[in-house]
Amino acid sequence: MSAEILMNVTPTETRVALIENGILQEIHIERQAKRGLVGNIYVGKVSRVLPGMQAAFIDIGLDKAAFLHASDIVTQLEQAEGIARGTMPAADIAQLVRPGQKILVQVVKDPLGTKGARLTTDITIPSRYMVLMPQSPHVGISQRIEDEKERNRLKQAAMPYCDDEGGFIVRTAAEGASDDELQRDAKFLRRLWDTIQKRRKGMRNIGLVYEDLNLSCRILRDFVGEQIERIRVDSRVTFDLLSEFVKEFIPELSNALEYYAGERPIFDLFDVENEVQRALDRKVELKSGGSIIIDQTEAMTTIDINTGGFVGHRNLEETIFNTNIEATQAIARQLRLRNLGGIIIIDFIDMQNADHRRRVLHSLEQALGKDRAKTSINGFTSLGLVEMTRKRTRESLEHVLCSECPVCGGRGSMKTVETVCYEVMREIVRVNRAYAADHFMVYASTAVADMLLNEESHALAELEVFIGKQVKVLVEPLYNQEQFDVVMM
Repeated sequence: MSAEILMNVTPTETRVALIENGILQEIHIERQAKRGLVGNIYVGKVSRVLPGMQAAFIDIGLDKAAFLHASDIVTQLEQAEGIARGTMPAADIAQLVRPGQKILVQVVKDPLGTKGARLTTDITIPSRYMVLMPQSPHVGISQRIEDEKERNRLKQAAMPYCDDEGGFIVRTAAEGASDDELQRDAKFLRRLWDTIQKRRKGMRNIGLVYEDLNLSCRILRDFVGEQIERIRVDSRVTFDLLSEFVKEFIPELSNALEYYAGERPIFDLFDVENEVQRALDRKVELKSGGSIIIDQTEAMTTIDINTGGFVGHRNLEETIFNTNIEATQAIARQLRLRNLGGIIIIDFIDMQNADHRRRVLHSLEQALGKDRAKTSINGFTSLGLVEMTRKRTRESLEHVLCSECPVCGGRGSMKTVETVCYEVMREIVRVNRAYAADHFMVYASTAVADMLLNEESHALAELEVFIGKQVKVLVEPLYNQEQFDVVMM
């Protein structure tokens, strides 16, 4: 598998595209005015404790208070004994924190919609090969490293750097790394943690203590070991910055890093702009003629598969099976591209054959195997739906690029012209009964005014007879289809 990273940088925005085999698979966007918060460490103050929710709201200096659940608080017992997180029942939140208390916290989820950031006191600081866990004095090895001999070697190499001040998780990228490279990472993380502690002691108020790397550096750090063949950057300033970063932390990527000075916009090389536009549509066309419909809601994402124009070659069952198999590949790509997370419900076309259902699930699992975000598939329900989850740590592509429609208010549909016409006439009757008026003026959009004066002119005439007053309709070109005003004269 050939993979390439494209970086499009402007003074206000950085966009990073991951291309695999010539196809866009992931898009990451960071705006200077709204940088992601995940990984940032803050000194916060407990503003409210909610025993009923086993949670507390923490003021970390943002517009919205952040959320800290009791299960995300490292207790003194866990810290002293090195007990793994989640293996002990969470203590009562009222015993863990109190209003006004200052605590060191880290953001694990960016603010999403109306929700504030999600926090933890289980601090972790990642580097190239290792992740420092200041409150967990043990060594963990990435599950993606499957070779048992290599796992043991890495554990033995990392053990000397663990003490009461913390332990490490050895990342996937460390597979094959030398002991010296691990030592450099461990020393770097220790120095960084010492700096964070000094800053914390010197802070009198709440606020940011440590900010994670910017998007361009973070991408290189997180994608190391992913067989990236080429990294092209269209900004000389960012290229120079990344050259220094790569030289210090990821020297093997030095040859892959290139400054792109071409006349064509860098994202036009792989049609990235158009792919991003298509990723905002509800409907995704399949090559066979079928399609998938993706609807993102507050609670979950639903995906519906349709055969569309695909009629197959043998029989209906084979047609359905082949469409579902093709859909699994498209779904896995769309989840990564759109960065959809949380609960995901997939409505595959009904299959009677149990072997077909098993093969479709297997195909979905394989397609999701390329996803760096953690996914979990629960199989088919009694209603024939597939339930799955995908870890969500940042906003979806739609939430980053789009805002609520000012016309429909987020409904996703508009009232018909006919519906608005009847609303206008009902409003005239209501106002006429409530107030004394000589006649009425109606201001409406072009489409509504045209229907009132043409197709519904007979109904409007009957209304005038019914109320005994004249109604005049005027076009207001700036009104949207649902807007109108009834004015008494």
